[in-house]
Amino acid sequence: MKKWHYPFLVFLIVATVIILAENKPEYRTSQGAVFGTTYHITYNHNADLSTDITRVLKDVDNSLSTFNANSTISLVNKNMQVELDSMFLYVFHLAQHVAETTSGAFDITVAPAVNAWGFGFKNAETINNDLIDSLKQIVGYQMVKEENGAIVKEDNRIMLDCSAIAKGFGCDVVAALFDSVGITDYMVEIGGEIVVKGLNSKGSDWRIGISKPTDDSLATETELQTVLELTNRAMATSGNYRNFYYKDGKKYAHTIDPATCRPVNHNLLSVTVLAENCAVADAYATAMMVLGLERSLELCEKLQNIDAYFIYQDNEGVIQICTTPDFPID
Repeated sequence: MKKWHYPFLVFLIVATVIILAENKPEYRTSQGAVFGTTYHITYNHNADLSTDITRVLKDVDNSLSTFNANSTISLVNKNMQVELDSMFLYVFHLAQHVAETTSGAFDITVAPAVNAWGFGFKNAETINNDLIDSLKQIVGYQMVKEENGAIVKEDNRIMLDCSAIAKGFGCDVVAALFDSVGITDYMVEIGGEIVVKGLNSKGSDWRIGISKPTDDSLATETELQTVLELTNRAMATSGNYRNFYYKDGKKYAHTIDPATCRPVNHNLLSVTVLAENCAVADAYATAMMVLGLERSLELCEKLQNIDAYFIYQDNEGVIQICTTPDFPID
């Protein structure tokens, strides 16, 4: 080799090392606010994808947020003509499928009742039997359908609310973004709903906590009931220990039973559902909070790839745990 080749070879080696160092994957984080809550995302990649994450979450907001006056769902609720985007159509049909599977325990037409009780996107109303009867006339998933790219309602007063599935769907959208660029290790969390894949920065499964269900409307309590080690799963938790209020000495929880248009009243405090995608986990977690423990266990026996962790109070008021057979816990 000629002498002048040596400096050139050294230059190539050094340049290659620098390029590899600059492109070495590392665990990055992204966080912010969306859907009226917060998100925290960790992923292993050689580039910062914060801009892309913000973009896809904005797409979900523009499709499914009832707090966005110009979103697809808001225009549907106003009975305006609107081209239904692919995100809206996917979530609508998934929601209707879960509604069928749960005999209406999950129902995206429950919005008027949720609003009436002060848990939705409008102010609370004075509840009486006449109001409940009127609500029942416009709550029911069978009264709305999609035909030829348009939402058809039996009554124009019917409103849709996807808040019980949108956070999970948002997690799935970010996960799909990561999958599309070849990221194999990530954790996506939006408002407590989670998708995990691969391994964390320590080379282990992701450690995900389930909160202890104590009355905490300000979300200041952080005590955990248990910690799961998960990978390649989606997880969603629904409970009545964060979103509630007291009136005239009575507690009103945010889970509304579509059949009665009233808050549920049973001993189930929270349910955590594991599924293959987070929109499914999110929807079934909500449905199970409506169904209660016994009916939820019966439902789980009929479902595939669904595992659940229940926290409930027994007849003496003692906190108890119940899980489906394959739930990954010691």
